[in-house]
Amino acid sequence: MAGDARPSGVRAGGCRGAVESRTSFRAPRPPLPPLSFLFVLFLAAPCAWAAGYKTCPKVKPDMLNVHLVPHTHDDVGWLKTVDQYFYGIYNNIQQAGVQYILDSVISSLLADPTRRFIYVEIAFFSRWWHQQTDATQKIVRDLVRQGRLEFANGGWVMNDEATTHYGAIIDQMTLGLRFLEETFGSDGRPRVAWHIDPFGHSREQASLFAQMGFDGFFFGRLDYQDKKVRETALQMEQVWRASTSLKPPTADLFTSVLPNMYSPPEGLCWDMLCADKPFVEDVRSPEYNAKELVHHFLKLATDQGKLYRTKHTVMTMGSDFQYENANMWFKNLDKLIQLVNAQQQANGSRVNVLYSTPACYLWELNKAKLNWSVKKDDFFPYADGPHMFWTGYFSSRPALKRYERLSYNFLQVCNQLEALAGPAANVGPYGSGDSAPLNEAMAVLQHHDAVSGTSRQHVADDYARQLSEGWRPCQVLMSNALAHLSGLKEDFAFCRKLNISICPLTQTAERFQVIVYNPLGRKVDWMVRLPVSKHVYLVRDPGGKTVPSDVVTIPSSDSQELLFSALVPALGFSIYSVSQMPDQSPQKSWSRDLVIQNEYLRARFDPDTGLLMELENLEQNLLLPVRQAFYWYNASTGNNLSSQASGAYIFRPNRNKPLFVSRWAQTHLVKASLVQEVHQNFSAWCSQVIRLYPRQRHLELEWTVGPIPVGDGWGKEVISRFDTGLATGGLFYTDSNGREILERRRDYRPTWKLNQTEPVAGNYYPVNSRIYITDGNMQLTVLTDRSQGGSSLTDGSLELMVHRRLLKDDERGVGEPLNSEGSGLWVRGRHLVLLDKKGTAAASHRLQAEMEVLAPQVVLAPGGGARYRLERAPRTQFSGLRRELPPSVRLLTLARWGRETLLLRLEHQFAVGEDSGRNLSSPVTLDLTNLFSAFTITHLRETTLAANQFLAYASRLQWTTDTGPTPHPSPSRLVSATITLHPMEIRTFLASVQWEEDG
Repeated sequence: MAGDARPSGVRAGGCRGAVESRTSFRAPRPPLPPLSFLFVLFLAAPCAWAAGYKTCPKVKPDMLNVHLVPHTHDDVGWLKTVDQYFYGIYNNIQQAGVQYILDSVISSLLADPTRRFIYVEIAFFSRWWHQQTDATQKIVRDLVRQGRLEFANGGWVMNDEATTHYGAIIDQMTLGLRFLEETFGSDGRPRVAWHIDPFGHSREQASLFAQMGFDGFFFGRLDYQDKKVRETALQMEQVWRASTSLKPPTADLFTSVLPNMYSPPEGLCWDMLCADKPFVEDVRSPEYNAKELVHHFLKLATDQGKLYRTKHTVMTMGSDFQYENANMWFKNLDKLIQLVNAQQQANGSRVNVLYSTPACYLWELNKAKLNWSVKKDDFFPYADGPHMFWTGYFSSRPALKRYERLSYNFLQVCNQLEALAGPAANVGPYGSGDSAPLNEAMAVLQHHDAVSGTSRQHVADDYARQLSEGWRPCQVLMSNALAHLSGLKEDFAFCRKLNISICPLTQTAERFQVIVYNPLGRKVDWMVRLPVSKHVYLVRDPGGKTVPSDVVTIPSSDSQELLFSALVPALGFSIYSVSQMPDQSPQKSWSRDLVIQNEYLRARFDPDTGLLMELENLEQNLLLPVRQAFYWYNASTGNNLSSQASGAYIFRPNRNKPLFVSRWAQTHLVKASLVQEVHQNFSAWCSQVIRLYPRQRHLELEWTVGPIPVGDGWGKEVISRFDTGLATGGLFYTDSNGREILERRRDYRPTWKLNQTEPVAGNYYPVNSRIYITDGNMQLTVLTDRSQGGSSLTDGSLELMVHRRLLKDDERGVGEPLNSEGSGLWVRGRHLVLLDKKGTAAASHRLQAEMEVLAPQVVLAPGGGARYRLERAPRTQFSGLRRELPPSVRLLTLARWGRETLLLRLEHQFAVGEDSGRNLSSPVTLDLTNLFSAFTITHLRETTLAANQFLAYASRLQWTTDTGPTPHPSPSRLVSATITLHPMEIRTFLASVQWEEDG
């Protein structure tokens, strides 16, 4: 995705400080000197972001200025696949062809220099760009430089905000913004975030946007009750303080709610997809309507202007896949501008209308120098009317949600190994390895109709296809890297079906090797589980010593799984060898005493019902009666209160109390030296295994649900619910995109008085990685392995929706019910349950959640491979770090950026007030000198979060809040290899490196 090659450090628009393109890294250059560190220091920022507003149109300060924003909203998959949308295929499903939209817009922009247009989805634009001639590319560069074509947001997609993990959000934004930086330099850098369609807005998303350097944030969807209150109070625009840990204004972001979601005002849609009448100026025509349209516009503008605080208001002139015939839009907008502005002289009108962009509108708001109110919570859940809560998509398509989360894990491992092995990962004995296809597929999955589960079935299938195809070149890359780093060319195998106990190599081979790679910055003790045949196995560690192992029989299938604990160093791997023992078979070890325990936890089960009834933390002397069971809500198909049905977006049960899947479970107890399990069977379509491993401080609940029966004509929404006696006072807590925690209160919104119409759905919130309840002493936390909807509907209770199958569409555009076909009918997942004292709980759930999202990767091989290099002895253990990272620090990103450059992100993963008695919320200082064993860092440059501008050159517009003055410190200079991370801080670097000769 390289743009035109330019000298390093000089970009289009002449602004120094832009991050160099990949092409400049790939250019020939002399070997780097063997210096431990060279530091690039930047002083003042001569190219501040305000320079990006120099092309904005002139306004009239004494008038109401109406900023017309021509735009198109191009979903990266929804009713059609990404390719079908781009090429304009199957227009009988939806008239949409993105390539024609961009062709048409460019032609129309060239017809009149006052016209402007914004574009957002770089997944589409980059594809279109690479199909253009040099001459067309030059024209587009000129339009961008002149501000006539402007990019907003700039991510690969417009990501969802409820079901996305923050690491994946950062990755997809980095991908899109990098393309713009390499292609257009600072001229193409977006100044505003633009999330006009996501169905609710998370606080963490705003924090990330602020850290990426955006000046403002525009969105379209806002709860209907919230919007009425804001319009009355003139609070449609304010400063969002998006972190309780980061010091203002680090995570402060000016936020504007668009007046008409993202559609044109009523009667003013002039697209080929619309039916509104165009301007007819000929007074002799019986269709003459110019005067009427001008009057209509002036009234709309005046009324809309009363809802905002300045002499500026914005109108979005476009919608889904519009501008395929851009001339229709622009011809009528030209007439609108001309005729409305003519009224200023003819009738003394005080309305001035102009072509503009969100950034130019924001610039005028900033110049108004007003004090703005501050928002500190989020915008979930979203409802667009009574009984219409968009909380179903938090859980829709759970199989795709899990595949996305697994792919994030796999991509990070792929990226790390590419960084550790260097060029040897890309070209080696297994072929050409490449992380880019999976990186792009993962970026597409963040789209607000992808991981959200709100696309049509064939589109969801295509999303899964893109992930699968992205895994393959990563597997080649990882094979090359592992061979290079281990010194052995093995026949590596990647078993993708371990979650259903299928792996041909381990089930048939008499001996094999298990390579366990750990992507964390600390060593891990990881329980490996592999399907095997009916034998006993000998397992040896990297040093050749025998380690304890077990073969456990699975009661439901009578199949076997081998268990052993692997110790794996930080950012590295351990290789274990496994061999069958002759003439021995595993012993079944079932029991009837329904108790499982290890040195830290004990779980008791009701002997009559088979349900979990008590959890005890032996280490902290905590005992909590807790019952866990599965229930289902009968999905509403509409009733006398509302015709609204439950669907892909909407959650609406037909009654507030769910029904038991079963009040009891058939149980089998399995006890072995390395695991204790209670197998529960609730019905033909719902079962669960509750297990404890040695040294494990959480209870693992592995549930299997599906196919959900719908032969009775009832759609069903299945939950796992935990009931305790904790006095929680209506409060519960959920994470925001896997990072900071937000307090939730039942039937309550922090900034307006809620009229609750749906006591269940209206209290559901997105749970990206964890949800917990506490009575101030004990805390019960449940970690998830994918995004789900969750709530606490009664004190002491906590529930998570694990699966849903529905028979009616919710009439939000998808046009088909959420009735998954194929493998999506069956879903298997895990909940990890932690019981802690409130004061120490953060240490448990933070570190365990990190381990969940960055789990070790198991790679298999038959063994006996040839040496990678004859002169180098093989190694069975490797760490990419010379020193482990402290518990508060997470290695968020380690990835190749250029030929001799890596992208490095380090974050403090604890919030203020989460010390847990271990000082975990204190600032952490790290020395990066010789931190990595596989390479030496020779240059280090700090950037903004998305790595598209150097931090010392970055500046944002400053806003004054009604909470008092906010200090605006200058960007800190990087003067040594020692960096400090404060709670919830992420720091991003481009590191020039020299790889070690022996890997």
